[in-house]
Amino acid sequence: MSAQGEILLIAIIVSTACTIPGMFLVLRSMAMMSDAITHTILLGIVAAFFIVHSLTSPFLILGAALMGLLTVFMVESITKTKLMAEDSAIGIVFPFLFSIAIILITRYAGSVHLDTDSVLLGELAFAPFNRFVFLGVDMGAKAIYVMGAVLLMNLLLAFVFFKELKIATFDPALAAVLGLAPTLVHYGLMAAVSITAVAAFETVGSILVVAFMVGPPVTAYLLTDDLKRMMLISFAVGALNAFLGFRMAIWLDVSIAGSMATLTGITFFMVFLIAPSRGMLSVFLRRRRQKVDFAEKSLLFHLHNHEGDPDEALENGRHTIYDHLHWPHDFLDRLVKRLIDHHHVVVENDILKLTDQGRAYAIQSYEQIVAGIQVKEK
Repeated sequence: MSAQGEILLIAIIVSTACTIPGMFLVLRSMAMMSDAITHTILLGIVAAFFIVHSLTSPFLILGAALMGLLTVFMVESITKTKLMAEDSAIGIVFPFLFSIAIILITRYAGSVHLDTDSVLLGELAFAPFNRFVFLGVDMGAKAIYVMGAVLLMNLLLAFVFFKELKIATFDPALAAVLGLAPTLVHYGLMAAVSITAVAAFETVGSILVVAFMVGPPVTAYLLTDDLKRMMLISFAVGALNAFLGFRMAIWLDVSIAGSMATLTGITFFMVFLIAPSRGMLSVFLRRRRQKVDFAEKSLLFHLHNHEGDPDEALENGRHTIYDHLHWPHDFLDRLVKRLIDHHHVVVENDILKLTDQGRAYAIQSYEQIVAGIQVKEK
């Protein structure tokens, strides 16, 4: 496989691995916790390095996972005091732990390859140079196997504990009643986030980890309410962002990780605008239709209430109704034309009159509104 092929494969594996825990973070309204964890686990890496004096030891991953759990514990402990919101607690804990790691690196590990810039930004272009050699045979880029193992771990956890994760995410109280240990599920998820982040650190950096962990899930969330479908859409969106970001980086000769993170944001904002049910444009059009529908029914109610009254010519007059409804003339003209086109209203002797179809529709709409009010009162 070519170097470019390995880079793209690594990016797709990383995006998929990050999407799985990230999806549950998004559903739990803990998206920014991923940003905190991906930075504070650097302290766990540094602490483990000082103990084992090796950058390849698996204890670095263990240290990162424990630091990720400590981060969550500290944030939740501060939040439970009710003295500040979760975002404020993250704003305190995250810089505190991350800055300690930076101080330790610059003071005691200046000659060791623990580059803070690399941790933050990453450089996928260098990933193919770090090879995995087995029995003297070059098996490919090491990151493929490391992130592949993390991806398999996350897939296995999501498959085996899907029910527990789903119930604990949407209804922790029910999970506790059913004996599913929501606290254990919660911290297990945070451990998976920590392990995924530290495994992807050297290859892509924390910025892209956060982008992949949050971007595809929130994009998929705008497109579906089904959890399994959301996961599949997240995988597809993450892979698409990785591919297009890689092509853009080559075209513009810029950072690969930065391009992929940028494409992740662009994809989200596009879906945010045009998503069928939750997109901003869809919401705007739906509210506009609701406004017209409400005004249409209100006009029909008005015509029906004054139908046959002595002052009908004044209340329902084609040119005098403006004074009674106090609506803009152009809007009311469009509404009347719409009702005429739908055969709900006709103009007789310059008076707006309901057709049989319009009268039946007005009565039916009124009964539906009354029924809805009665249901709400119950």
